[in-house]
Amino acid sequence: MVRGKTQMRRIENATSRQVTFSKRRNGLLKKAFELSVLCDAEVALIVFSPRGKLYEFASSGMQETIERYMRHTKDNRTKPTEQNMQHLKTETANMVKKIELLESSKRKLLGESLASCTLEELQQIEQQLERSVSSVRARKTQVYKEQIEQLQEKERVLAAENARLYEKCGTQPGKGSNDPQKESMGYDESSPSSDVETELFIGPPEGRPKRSLQQNR
Repeated sequence: MVRGKTQMRRIENATSRQVTFSKRRNGLLKKAFELSVLCDAEVALIVFSPRGKLYEFASSGMQETIERYMRHTKDNRTKPTEQNMQHLKTETANMVKKIELLESSKRKLLGESLASCTLEELQQIEQQLERSVSSVRARKTQVYKEQIEQLQEKERVLAAENARLYEKCGTQPGKGSNDPQKESMGYDESSPSSDVETELFIGPPEGRPKRSLQQNR
């Protein structure tokens, strides 16, 4: 019968979990003992059960092994090896060179320190600037298009809102009512039709010819 692969997750059943812990603990302690005997290694193992019970194994003494471990980690933290120091120096030198190259390239792109450049280097700088300008112009065109689309969308929204308001008011766009000033404007005394003189005479009939004669004179 082939044994299935154990899934690496917490065992929910308490009994199965305890049985598995006992088996795996014993196997781990056995492996630690075999490693110390077969390979003449200093081995220390500490295990706490889910209930807090301690299980340990030490080939030379637990306290001695722990003290040795503490001394070893302290020495590694406070005293880096010569190889590590040399590696750090090399990395620092490489970073300084990269920074200098980047600063020089930046100055040349800004039009500075060009006296030492060859014709080929100048052509490369020119091509790089042209590519940069093309990228900037393409991005600017894209931004313009996006802004135009946004404005067109706002225009459509406002047109729809305007049509809705016209429909609510019962009128049509572009066909408003007549000018109220023209409708309310009455008789204009300065118009040609109003500039008419009337000869109204009140009195006896014999007085009319005399007035006409006086006016003719």
